Parts: sequence; structure tokens; C-alpha cells
Amino acid sequence: MQTHEIARRWNAFFEKNDHSVVPSASLVSPDPSLLFTVAGMVPFIPYFLGQQTPPYIRAVSVQKCIRTADIEEVGRTARHGTFFQMAGNFSFGDYFKEGAITMAWELLTTPQEDGGYGLDPERLWATVYTEDEEAYSIWRDVVKLPEDRIQRIGKEDNYWHTGQPGPGGPCSEIFYDRGPAYGNAGGPAADDTRYLEIWNLVFMQYQLADVRSQADFDVAGELANKNIDTGLGLERLAMILQGVENMYETDQVRPVLDRAAELAGVTYTSTEDAEDPNFANDMRLRYIADHIRSALMLISDGVVPGNEAGGYVLRRLIRRAVRAMRLMGVTNAVLPELLPISRDAMRGTYPQVAEDFERISRIAYAEERAFLRTIAAGTTRLESSVAQARAAGTQLSGNAAFELHDTFGFPIDLTLEMAEEAGVSVDQSKFTDLMQEQRERARKDAKAKKTGHADTSLYYQAHAGQDTVFTGYTEHTTESQIRSLLVNGEEAGFAEQGQQVEVVLDASPFYAEAGGQAADTGLITGDGFVIEIQDVQSPINGLSVHQGTIREGEAPAGAQAVGAIDLRRRLDAQKAHSATHIIHAALHQILGKDAVQAGSFNKEGYLRFDFRWQDAMSDAARQEVEELANIAIRDNFFVNTIETSLKDAQAMGAKSLFGEKYGDRVRVVEIDGPWSRELCGGTHVTNTAEIGTLALLNEQSVGSGIRRVEALVGLDAFDHFAAERTLVNQLSTMLKAPTADIPGRVEQTLHKLRQLEKELAELRAQQMLAQAGQLVDKAETVGQVTLLTHNLGDISSADDLRSTVLDLRDRLTKAGNQNIVVGMVGTSNNRPLVVISVNEGAQALGLKAGNLVKAASQMLGGGGGGKPDLAQGGGQDVTKLDEALASIRQEVETA
Repeated sequence: MQTHEIARRWNAFFEKNDHSVVPSASLVSPDPSLLFTVAGMVPFIPYFLGQQTPPYIRAVSVQKCIRTADIEEVGRTARHGTFFQMAGNFSFGDYFKEGAITMAWELLTTPQEDGGYGLDPERLWATVYTEDEEAYSIWRDVVKLPEDRIQRIGKEDNYWHTGQPGPGGPCSEIFYDRGPAYGNAGGPAADDTRYLEIWNLVFMQYQLADVRSQADFDVAGELANKNIDTGLGLERLAMILQGVENMYETDQVRPVLDRAAELAGVTYTSTEDAEDPNFANDMRLRYIADHIRSALMLISDGVVPGNEAGGYVLRRLIRRAVRAMRLMGVTNAVLPELLPISRDAMRGTYPQVAEDFERISRIAYAEERAFLRTIAAGTTRLESSVAQARAAGTQLSGNAAFELHDTFGFPIDLTLEMAEEAGVSVDQSKFTDLMQEQRERARKDAKAKKTGHADTSLYYQAHAGQDTVFTGYTEHTTESQIRSLLVNGEEAGFAEQGQQVEVVLDASPFYAEAGGQAADTGLITGDGFVIEIQDVQSPINGLSVHQGTIREGEAPAGAQAVGAIDLRRRLDAQKAHSATHIIHAALHQILGKDAVQAGSFNKEGYLRFDFRWQDAMSDAARQEVEELANIAIRDNFFVNTIETSLKDAQAMGAKSLFGEKYGDRVRVVEIDGPWSRELCGGTHVTNTAEIGTLALLNEQSVGSGIRRVEALVGLDAFDHFAAERTLVNQLSTMLKAPTADIPGRVEQTLHKLRQLEKELAELRAQQMLAQAGQLVDKAETVGQVTLLTHNLGDISSADDLRSTVLDLRDRLTKAGNQNIVVGMVGTSNNRPLVVISVNEGAQALGLKAGNLVKAASQMLGGGGGGKPDLAQGGGQDVTKLDEALASIRQEVETA
């Protein structure tokens, strides 16, 4: 049974049993304490914690998940993977233990021809929490599972909680006996390799307090509403139903593994024995297959490679896969071969990966190309470091290896491999220490930034099930009441003058930063107090938190207050926000519908808009976008807003931000009907003419496959155009030319300058060649070699140095010398350079230009290389030029 069919049957079975089918949430978790969705229950956490009211009492889902905490272990065993799918069924105060257990048993054991999975009931085992007599009785008396296949397990494995005070309860797990070939008899308690866990049923029935560890906590009492949270590993069930050994051999993973093995010319043997000679390649093939699938799914959910958060994880996954192929001898691009195979394997469950593959592949392939360039650049740096280590007779330092990894993105595996080929060892201990220090810094930074459920508990208390009423669409001033005050992260009864404070109002005209629009600023005033508001955020859905400073008096919680926004700032921000929609529509018209939004930010007078596109826009395309945007502004299009259902908005063709989570009711902003139609909760102008004008400032890359345009609007755009006009007038005066003639006059001036530079360079070259005739007489005999070295002082470029060296070598050859080495140094732009030439005779004596340059460059604090007959290098220390020349002589003397 194919994996997509397993998922279909799961949803169909529970839908038949009155569950609402909930589509998989994005891999990018809405929970601020999580980078990714790591479990099937994550989208339902607010319901289980009582923070939100669920819109259904029964739900079922097949959730995409990513876990990367143990990424280094992926492939070492067949158990570890990053991407997986968790099938779950959930009850919120409805059915409890008996319903969960009996439905699980029915779905697993119902014959396949009747819509079930058709597992042999004789091979199923169950575990229950030691003290859970109710679950034990249901398995024994209702399901009729023999008691010798029901095992009691302690809190460490069969009790669930969040690790904090809150809901918790016992678990019951279902295991499948894979048979004697996989291990010892005796059930899950005896062997968890033979007995494979496939389904975990969590019974949330208690309120826990003072949670000290997984097994040490206090039970405060029973929950008023008992919940069910279950999770079945889709890949594990696929292993059983497809009769394969592990997840890597299932239908959604194995095709990529096989193609990778074919490209590398190796055979996959499925070994997990580290002593087996095939282990290294088998491990690489496993994590290649895993990482390719994970990358496909992450990009599908809107993640792009980057240096932070999810983008960094995606980049790491892609680069690990490419690196693994390289370590097996495949040095060309591999994603164009592997990614389409993963797409075809996953499209049955997730059709969007096929529908959006042009964008997905464009991003992935660009990242691979960038990494291959990184490897090329890192190789040059590594060769220099290895040469220095060899010259000093030491190993490659851990600092050098870490710099290659951290600065150049050069994998340590490749560093070890290439250093070994050059006969140099690496200080791996120091490298490991530096990596650990970096991880500790990252962990502390993440902890400092993390906002989990415990951190937001005060906001949930302030929310108390009542959203802040946003009046800002129609009002700029609103009378309200201070519902809550927070000072230094704690609830306070009042706040005094000078204190920083967070204010929650019942109703507010202040727009909380969202959808790319900056937050409003302004004042909250009341009887005897003034609060200046600098920012407004929404830390939990539906709650606006006003951050500011008490400027006058003392503000008490519960006081009546008036919120008034900075109206001028809001009106200018609205212009920028509406202009952002216009820019989006213009890009669609000029570049095509693939130019979709990847992010935005707008504030008074300014906007930036990020969109998915691989190549830089031409000047003509930029001009067209700016012109089209200003035409839309000039034509005074009506800006209309509609509140409707998400389904109806999508039917209208309203654009949405990819990966964004929307509720059932949404707000649609239309500009002249079909000209632009987007889902948006921000504030906007009434007519586009209010924007005034738009000046497109620039267009640039801000990441792999992501471009950014920036623009000014309104008076800021006018000021920009005025500044440009002033600059043009100044140029006109300086060049004594009319405005229309400035480009031609500037080009004439630049042409003359280039001619003068060319003539100057030719004059310098002639002077150096003339000097070369005198230098020939300074050649000396060192052993069997005619050696000529000299410091030429200031030079225009390395080209001049190279020309002089080659000219001197030719002169010495014509003079009848047989074994010639010419080495010259000089300084260009305060940077030392060295060029060395060695003729065939001297090469026969063992002298190579590349080796001589590396030795000389080391003296200069740099590196270099080249061919045996001609090589070039340099460094940073201009005071060491004589030492560099001396190193050339020393190498010749010892040849």
C-alpha cells in the first residue's frame, strides 16, 4: 500500500466517524517557541492548553513534521530522519479512552478490501501506564486483546505532559511484532526493535502542578474536559504495509536513494554496521534521500535558504546532501537529478509540490550552484592553509578549519579529506571545541529570544477570551478601558511616570504590527496620566499590546482611557501599504505570476517588497514597474475592502502570502476590482491618487531566489525626485552642458580618462622593460641555476609584474642560460605581490613556480599558486618583501 493511500484511508476512516478533516499545517510552526512543526499535535496546542476554543470537538489530520535536533545522526541508523508525517485523531472533551482505543483497533485490523490497513491482530501488542486500570480493562475486555500482549510501562515512557504545569495524562501505545528475525520475544518491554511502535494514544485527563521531571510531578486534579491526542507514524506503518526494512526503503524515500546510488556508481547494501566497508556510502545515501525530501517540503512551505532560523536549516540540509554526493565522487550538480524524483514520490499526498515545482526547483538549484561556488572558493583557501602547515611542519590548525567552515561554509568532511590527500593532519579537537562554543552561543541566543507558552501566559491572562477590538479602520481616537498593565514582564496595578509599560485596552485605534505594516504610535491618555506609545505588537492572536512610556502622572489598571494615534504617520503609512499592493500587481504584469510576494515592510513614506525571482531586473523592467505603478496612482483607482470567508476570497482570486495562516473570515483589499486583489488586514487609502507619487529606489538580491525592491511614496518620493533634480542641475553646471547632453558629456569625459590611464600604463610598462635590461646583469648562479630576484617597488598592477618576469626570463634564455628562475616582488595599492617563473631546465631540477610562490607568499602573510612554469601570489605585509625574496633563494639553494 502506497503512503498516499495510507494517508487517504486515515482521513476517510475518521471522517466517517464524525471527525473534521484538518489539512496539514505549514512546516513553519505558528508557535513562537518552535522553529518547525515537530509533532502532529502542534497546531492543536492552543486548544489543549485552553488558550483558544476549538472550532470542532473531533478532528483528524496528517501533519507534515520536521525535526533537526539530531541531524548528525540521520543516516547512521535507519531510524533517524528529519521529515516525517504524523497521522493523528483528536477529541476535545468528546470521546475518551474507549473511543480512542476501539477506533484505533478497528482501523488497524479491518481488512484492506474494507478500507482498513489489514494488520494481523495476532501481531499487535499494547502498552499502558502502570496505574491506568481503565485503559488496561478496555484492551482486555472490550478489544479482547490477550493479557499476555498487554504490558504495563512506567511514567518515563507512558505518561505525557508538556514539561510545565498544565494538562497531562497516561499513554497507551500500540506495537507491531515484526517477527523472530528482528529480535527477542517478550513484547515491547523486551525488544523495541522487533516490536515496532506505530501508534501512541495520549489520554489528557489531569491538571499537573510542579513538574520536576518526566516522571516526577504533582497531580492537582482531573480536567473538567478530558481530551484525546493520538499520533501514528505514517512512515512506520508504510514500512509494515510495504514489507520493507526501514523508512528509507518506503515508496516516498527509496527512489531518491536509488538514483543517488546510481549517480555515484555505488550499491546500497542497507547496512547499519559502522565496521562494514559499505557503511559510509550507505549512511550518505540515506541522509541524501532524507534531506532531499525535507528540502522539497520546506521550500514548498515557503522556506528559502538563508543564514538564520529555518532558512539556515534548509541551507544545511541541501549542502549536506550535495556534500555527501561529492564525497562519493559526484562533483557536478545533483539536485536536477534528485529533486524531481522526490517530487514525483510526494505528489500523491501533497499535489502542491508538483504544482509549484518550478519555483521550488529554481530556489533549490540556485542554492546548490552557490554551494558549489563556495566549495571552489574554500578549496583555494584550504590549499593555502595546507601549504603553510606543510612549510611549518605542523598540522592544519583547528582555527583554520573552523574559519573554512564558519566563514566560507566549507564542510569539515571535505577539509579532512583534502588535507589527508596533501599529507597534512587536522587539529580536530580544537575544531570540535570551537564548534561547541559556537553552538553554546547559538543556544544561549535562542534561549534569550525564545517565547514559549510560559512566557506568554500573562498575555493569555490579559486576553481572557476577549479580543482587543480594533477600531482603527474607521476611528483615529477611541474611548476605552485599560484592561491590563504589565511592567517589567509582570502584571501591575499601576505604572508611574518614567516607567516602561505594556498596556492592553478593551478597544484600540492603534494598528498592531502585522502583514508588513509598521505599528501605529501615539498617546493613551486618561485622568491624570499620559502614556506615549512607541510600538504595538500582537504576541498572541487577537490581543494588541501597546508598548510605551508613562510621560505624565500615574496610570492605574482598570482606568478609563482614550487612545489616539499619530494621524499624520498613519496616513503616510497607508499610502505606503497601498503602494505595496500596487507594486505587487505591477511586478505580476511585467515579470509574470511567478514573481510572488516573499515578504514586505511599509511605514510612513517608505516601502520594501520582497518577491521570488532568480535574476536581477533589467533597467527597462524597473522603469516599466515604476511607470505602471504611477499610472495606477494617477488613475485614482477606488480602494475597496471586503470581509468574507477564506473560501470565497480564494474563489475571487485574491492573492495570499504563501505559507501564511488565515482564519475562516478574511479581509480582501481590492484596487479597481481585478487590477489588484489581496488578502490583507492592514490599513489603506480610499483612492490611489492619495498616494501622490512613487519613486522606485533600487532592486537587489536579499537571498537565494529572493529579490527586493524599495520605494518612496508621497512627499518622500517628491523630495527624492527634487534631490535628483538638484544633482542633475549641479552636473549641468559643472560640465557646462544642457541636461539632455549630460550622459554624452560624462561618457566623453570617462573615455578621455580611460585613454589617459591606458597611456600611463603603457608608459610605466615601457619604463619597467627598460629597467629589465639593467636587471639582467644582476642574475647570479646558485648551484646549477641562474637566479634573478628583485624588488620592483611600486607597480601599477600584477600584470606589469608578470610581464617583467617573463621578459627577464626570455632575455636570460637568449643569453644562453639553461636553468632559469626569475622572481620579482612589488607593491600595488599597498599590497605586496610576487610573481615567479621557472623554465623547463630548472623544473627538471625539481623547482616548481607554484611551490616557490607559496613559500614566498607565506612570508607575506598570504597565499598563491599557479603552474610549474609561472605562478603568482601575495599577502598583507609589505614590510616582508625582502624575506619573500630570501625564501626564493633558500628554495633554490636546497633544490
